Parts: sequence; structure tokens; C-alpha cells
Amino acid sequence: MANSPYKMTISLNVLNHLGLNLYSNIPAVLAEVIANAWDADATEVEVEFDKGNKTIIVTDNGIGMDLHAINEKYLLVGYEKRKVDGTVTQRGRRPMGRKGIGKLSLFAIADKILVYSKQTDKPGVALSLDSNEIKDAIEKESPSSQSIYKPKSLIFDNAVVNNGTKIIIADLKTKKFGFTQASISGLRKRLARRFSLIEDDFKMIVDGNEVGLHDRDYFDKAQFIFQYGKYDYSTHCQNLDSDNSAKSKVPYNRQSKFDSKGKESQNGIYDISGWIATAHSSADLGKGVDEDDNLNKITLLIRGKVAQEDILQEYNIGSMITKYMYGEIHADFLDSDDKEDITTSSRQKIIEDDPRYQALKSFLKGELKYVISETNKLKDKQGTQTAFSMHENIKKWFGDLHEDHQRAAKKLFGRINQLPINDENEKRRLFVSSILAFESLKLRNLLHRLESISLENLPALRDVFIQLDDLEANAYYQTAKQRLEVVKKLENLIDMPAQEKFLQEHLYSHLWLIDPSWERATSTEYMEKTMKKALGKIANSLTKEEKNARVDVYYATTGNKHVIIELKKSDKQLSTLDFIQQIENYHTATLKILDELGKSNEPVEIICVVGRELKDWNNPRGRQKSIDMLKAVDARIEMYTSLINNAQKQYQDYIDGSNEAGRIYRLIASIEEDDLAVLTSA
Repeated sequence: MANSPYKMTISLNVLNHLGLNLYSNIPAVLAEVIANAWDADATEVEVEFDKGNKTIIVTDNGIGMDLHAINEKYLLVGYEKRKVDGTVTQRGRRPMGRKGIGKLSLFAIADKILVYSKQTDKPGVALSLDSNEIKDAIEKESPSSQSIYKPKSLIFDNAVVNNGTKIIIADLKTKKFGFTQASISGLRKRLARRFSLIEDDFKMIVDGNEVGLHDRDYFDKAQFIFQYGKYDYSTHCQNLDSDNSAKSKVPYNRQSKFDSKGKESQNGIYDISGWIATAHSSADLGKGVDEDDNLNKITLLIRGKVAQEDILQEYNIGSMITKYMYGEIHADFLDSDDKEDITTSSRQKIIEDDPRYQALKSFLKGELKYVISETNKLKDKQGTQTAFSMHENIKKWFGDLHEDHQRAAKKLFGRINQLPINDENEKRRLFVSSILAFESLKLRNLLHRLESISLENLPALRDVFIQLDDLEANAYYQTAKQRLEVVKKLENLIDMPAQEKFLQEHLYSHLWLIDPSWERATSTEYMEKTMKKALGKIANSLTKEEKNARVDVYYATTGNKHVIIELKKSDKQLSTLDFIQQIENYHTATLKILDELGKSNEPVEIICVVGRELKDWNNPRGRQKSIDMLKAVDARIEMYTSLINNAQKQYQDYIDGSNEAGRIYRLIASIEEDDLAVLTSA
């Protein structure tokens, strides 16, 4: 090796990549200087602003530097502090710095850096670093040789710094910082957001005042907060919803340990702390404004300092709730002294394919889904309370609903309450209109459509609801009347001997008798002809006994589901295996047709309507085994008697429904009368 003709050299030009263009904003740069103060065991670091000279001054009371430390540590690009000085400082701190290039970031915002430093009982040092001089040295550097940049020496004065380090950042490049009070206040806020600020032995002072968590200026925007670790951030959130207060029994202190696959584990190898919150409104987070003021992000901190501005953008979950989200996650395990550095050379992002980062991302993906789910529940509850506050009759209407219908109403009220409506009269009108829409959907067994309502389509929903008036009420009545007539006819036919013909006629005309969600069953002419032909072939292959046991087979599509309904004569009793043998033929034929049409991914369901229980339904265990076997081939059994009983129940429901219409009209009228009285008195 000693006689090798090869050699590796480093050019000063590397500074262009490592420092001169490392950062683009002042808070990120100052954070590097403050981090150096922490590593130097300072108990206090102060950021001041010289408006006359247009300079920013950072002073700390750390251990300071002598000439040797300046040359061999501070000016040495790539100085690995943890390997040389150890992984713990004299005060027992874990250093934030690692690569020894953070100080170069100062040149991203300024052309001149003055450094004054003093160690106890040692001469002080003073020097000036100039980016223009560094660039000149780079330009003069020949390909075959390397230059050494020698900063200018300054006269040290104890009056400048008695013990510790003072850095003066001069000749600022950025035009954004105007040394106004607004700029200084904004910088104070952004520095507060870049550090954990819960250490007792480290004070950060900006413009004469100590910086604290309150300077982050965003805790008051939290409506719900989900916490990790021991520190209780909720004490800083004065506007939390009552269901998410510090005294709440709701478990928002989340599990913080997880394994290498990102799965929750009590003894997980990784551990985080911090919080994720959802705001009262997405507008509170400043989305769409200057990036520095955009709070709609989850910041990743390592060893108390921002390591990645936003990890939330790594996910594409597709929920509007993410636009209400913000927070900070502390993951010190990402910076282990015995493992490779996980940060990129830009110092503002994490190496994405590192297993530690992948485990964190997997864990947080599950947490984000949990936060979304819980936030929706809480906002639904809050929306219901808001609806009740609109008028006492709304609360009475809600109380009279079935439990299942109450859940649907809560979801609807929760979505409506998240609309950015400040006018109370407009909000009241929207809630009233939504009741009419709800009742109309309930009548037609279409409440499941409320599941598709999301925050994304709420603006359009709002316009629809507000336009609902007497026309909607009339449609409600007409639908109830028509359904009532169908059920009345059903009642008249119940005692007729030819039950099979009755079921054939009415089930095929009104599939909602089998499943209320099949209100709009349809099928294309091509599919009808194709399926009829296929079912005919299957019928020809049946034995005489099988043909005598069957009334008819019907095909329809409903909501992208292909449905085959076979009616058996009421006096025939078959076994589960008998059904499965025939069902497989239907199933095979349907899948073959769908595959030819390029619709092989669309679901198929086969329903057999029978008069007698299956032969193997003689005990609960046999019945359940049969149901499971049928489910495996996308089939289920319906009893004639069950359909008739359900229809009779629906008959009574719709009788009540016709009376219900009048009750709803009276409810709406009473609210409108009260509104009119308020307007008149005003």
C-alpha cells in the first residue's frame, strides 16, 4: 500500500455541496448554531439582532474553543465529534451534531461569519470567514492541486465574549428578513418549533426573551390530541374538545413501542414520543400560505432537534382529516451512536430505505389511520351536539330514531358541522334540510349512502341540502305510499296456496324484500340474454326430481354485484351438499361470462329461497357449518317464512312511516316558526 501510485484528494469545491448551499432558510441555519451550543454544554444561548448593522448574533456560555479546537474541530470539515470526544458530553448530554458540517450552513444565508470564542484560563480566539474568499480559492484551485482556505484573524476582546462562543452572521443574502419586529417574532416562533424545548438546563433566548413551548403558537389550534410518551402536551392545548381533555378517560396516550416491522409491541425495539393533533379547522393550519407558516405537517425530531420538516407528506391516505393534522414525533433511535448516520447530506431529510425509518413509517401509517378514525367519531359526536343546540326539536327527533339510525344521523351531523359556516342561521337551515334528506333516505332504505359522504364532497352536499324544500317532502310521502301498497299486496297474498308464484312475482319485481339495499337492481340486455341462455343449459342438465323441486331462476345486477336467485318449492327439503352441487354450476357459468366481458373482479352472489330448513340444520352447529359452506361458494339460504315475516314487519314500519311524514313536517314547521319569531322580534 505504501508504494501505491494512487491517491485520493479532496477539493475545496466540496464546500459548495456540503455548506454553501446546504439550507435555504434562516431558522434552519440558526438551528445548527444552537445545536452546536447544546453540544458545547451551554446552559444558555441567545439570539440577538443588530438592526443598524443588519447582523444576527448568536452567543452561548458553553465550553468555548481555543486555537487548537478552532483548527482541529470547528474548521475541520467532517470532524466526527462523537468518535473523538465521546458520545456523551460533560453535562451528560447526547450530542446533536454528527458529521461536522452543520456550521457550513451559515454560508447559505450570509457571506461573512465572525467567530469569537474563549475557554476558561486560555487565550480567546477571533476569526472571520468570508464565502467570497472561499469561492475565490475554489476558482484558483487547479485540478492537480488543492488549496487551503485560511480565515482572517481578528483581535479578540474579552468584552465581546468572556466565556463561550459568539457568532456574528453578517452580509445576509436573504431579502426576506427585514429586522422588523414581525420578522423577529416570526423567527422566534420558527426556532421554537425546531427544538423540543422541554429541557431544564438549556435556555434559548431570542430578542431578550426566553423561548418556550407557548412560542410555537399552534397548540391552541388543537381540537383533539393523541400523545406518545410520558410528557403531557395536552396541558398546553387550551382549546381541546371536552372529550379530549387531560381529565378524559379516552385513551389518547398511545402505545409508543414497535418492532422492526412497525407493529405495536410492549417490548418493541423502537420507541417514540411526541404527539399528533387534529385542528378545529383546516384553515387554522395555514395550508396554502407561505411554507414557513404551513402547520399541516408532522415534524420528525431526533435528539430534540428537527431532522425532517414533514413526514406526513410521505403518506397518501386519501382522507380529508389529514388536512386537519399536525404534530411532532421524536425518534431518537434513528440516531444511534453505534450505527451509520441516517440523515442525507442535505441534513434536512432521512435516508428512506434505512430499515429503522421504514419501521417508523409503517408504525405511523397505522397511527394515522387510528387518528383519522377516532377524529371522525369525535367530530360526529360534536356535530350531533351542535345539531341539538340548533333547536330542541332536533334532539327530540334524534331521540325517537332507532339505534342504527342514530349512528347514521351522527355521521351526517358530524360531516355537516365541519363545513366552514359562520352564519348560525345558515347552519341551522342546513341541519333542518339534512333531516328531510335523512328521512327520505331512511324511507327508501338508502341510509347506507351516507357512508359515502366525506369532507371532500361536503361543499356539494351543502348546496343539495339547502335546496331541499317541499319537493323533497312530497317525494318522501309518495315513496312511502308506493311502498305501502307493495306491502299491502304482500299481506293479501300470504295465505294463498300458490306461495311460489307469489314469491316469483314479487321477489323479482321487488328485490328489496330480500335485501333492502337492492332498491335499484338492474341488468343489461346482453347480460340478461347471456345469463338466460346459460341458466337454460343448466336447467336442461337437471334431473327430473331437481326440475320438480324448482320454481324458477332469476338474474340481476345490483351495485356491481351479480345476483342469481333460485326459488325452491316450499314442500321440498334438500341438504347443503345438494345445493352446493347446483350452485357450482351457476357460479361457474357466471364467472365464465364475466371473464369474457373483462369483469372477472366483480362479485357474484347466489341466493336460494326455500320453504323448509335444510336436512343438516337439525342443530345449531350443523346450521352454522352449512352457512359457512355456502358462504365459501358465495351463496346463502333465505326462508319463505323469514321473507314473509320481514315483509309484515316492513308493512307495519311503513304504516308508521306514513304517520312519520306528518311528524317530520311538524318538526320542520316548528323550527321554521321559531326562526321567524326570532327574526320578527329582532
